[in-house]
Amino acid sequence: MTSYAETLSQHRRLTILKFLADSPGYTSNASILEHVCNDFGISSSRDQVMGELDWLQEQGFATFEDNGSFRVATVTSRGVDIATGKARSAGVQRPRPGA
Repeated sequence: MTSYAETLSQHRRLTILKFLADSPGYTSNASILEHVCNDFGISSSRDQVMGELDWLQEQGFATFEDNGSFRVATVTSRGVDIATGKARSAGVQRPRPGA
């Protein structure tokens, strides 16, 4: 059985990937991603978002650059496939059909 914390992480990762996939240039910064997660009802701190970006990069779903006090993330083509449901990952919530 998946813990509540892991379920939140899976939903947070999907939200981040979907937002990046829909963003101009497939890019956004961590501060905006934190707000997006919170706006979608996924309570998220900056540290949690940064941790999810680390995880997404390790999996090859996103890349990022640290620019001083902020981080800019970019989704990869594999990350877009995960966000759109064309591919699956055990660590990312699968999107619902049509979502």
